[in-house]
Amino acid sequence: MKTQKLLTLPALLVLSLFASSAFAVEGIDDSNHAALTKYYENLAKDAEAKLQQNKAALDEYEAHPYYYGRQGQDFQSHTFANIHEYEEILAESLNNADLHRRVAMEQGNPVINKAKVNLDHDSSAVR
Repeated sequence: MKTQKLLTLPALLVLSLFASSAFAVEGIDDSNHAALTKYYENLAKDAEAKLQQNKAALDEYEAHPYYYGRQGQDFQSHTFANIHEYEEILAESLNNADLHRRVAMEQGNPVINKAKVNLDHDSSAVR
């Protein structure tokens, strides 16, 4: 039983190293939240542009379905899938950008303890 635990521990360690690097943005330091904010904002902007292109293509199909012949339904379902995917990418990118923006603001403005300390030497109470 001990040997099985000893064998699985290194495997889990290696797996966790690969998993943690899978979520990292290549070329941007994890602690540079301003750059990560900009990256996710650009990703959201690209997703928004592609989303609008796919919505326009779907509108064109719905306005003129007879142009597309037998492949029209495939085109329509593929475009629906693309719209759904770009909406998810857009929402995730905006959430990540917001998260990194808040972290960057917190790093720029260190948290100040707002508790008032009584500086009288005869009392050690914190108010």
